[in-house]
Amino acid sequence: MRFDGKSVIVTGGGRGFGREHVRLLASRGARLVIADYGVNMDGTGSDPSIVEAITKEINDGGGEAIGLCVNVAEEAEAAKVVQTAVEAYGGLDILVNNAGIYNGLWFEDVTSEQVRRMVDFHYLGTVWTTKAAWPHLKESPTGNMVCTTSESIFGNIPKSPDYAAPKGAVFAFIKAMALNGRAHGVRVNGISPRGETRMATPDVLAYVYDTTEDQFKGDFQKTMRPPYASAAIGFLTHESCTLSGEIIVCGGGLAMRMFISESKGISAPPGEGLSPEDLRDQLDQLMDPTGATIMTYDLYN
Repeated sequence: MRFDGKSVIVTGGGRGFGREHVRLLASRGARLVIADYGVNMDGTGSDPSIVEAITKEINDGGGEAIGLCVNVAEEAEAAKVVQTAVEAYGGLDILVNNAGIYNGLWFEDVTSEQVRRMVDFHYLGTVWTTKAAWPHLKESPTGNMVCTTSESIFGNIPKSPDYAAPKGAVFAFIKAMALNGRAHGVRVNGISPRGETRMATPDVLAYVYDTTEDQFKGDFQKTMRPPYASAAIGFLTHESCTLSGEIIVCGGGLAMRMFISESKGISAPPGEGLSPEDLRDQLDQLMDPTGATIMTYDLYN
């Protein structure tokens, strides 16, 4: 599955999963614009050497890459990333929205500034790059976009409410933009990656889950190598892929579909409504997932 001649943007491409996405796409012929602001894990600071290093690695290895130290949480800088790709490569075929940060605190300990920073980096950074890229993706015969979301949106990771919420917004954005893109032939999908990046080292995970680092070493580290998550990027962005509006959990030697469903639930007689007591008395049926409907935009054809 090659990407020869394809113009590709990867945000947050300097480290972690983004760097592995860049390496995979470059090894298969993509022409890349790599954006990374080189921030600390909580979104503060900036280090241009991060994006410079991966850009040099790709170009020295015979690939083609342009690196930009920009903050995609700023609309004008996000637009600069897209304009760079269009001017350098004559258009844009693929956008990978991967930039993100993590803090790891109980909600009562999260500052207002950190909440805003999370929204800016995860959600608005995704929105601004998409806004600038969308006209060009519509022009490409194989235009598509992949955004990074997280399993944390299901509330299964402690000390993550400020992280999970904007990742949930990205999840919803993927679904909405897939429906929007159908009219233009632009596919939109998501990835929920698993792997040991700086946001999921043994010490970070031990702190988040209030356990010991030993549980996240040895076989865990061997299995959760960051490159394993990039298989989903290679598949979802390739022109042979027909999926849109889907989210793939990928990493640790696994790939799974991640989705929202609605139970069959309960219903009132025609023309009547339900009472609070109806929900109470039929709670088992209301909550039963048997026969649930997976929610996709195909329901509204």
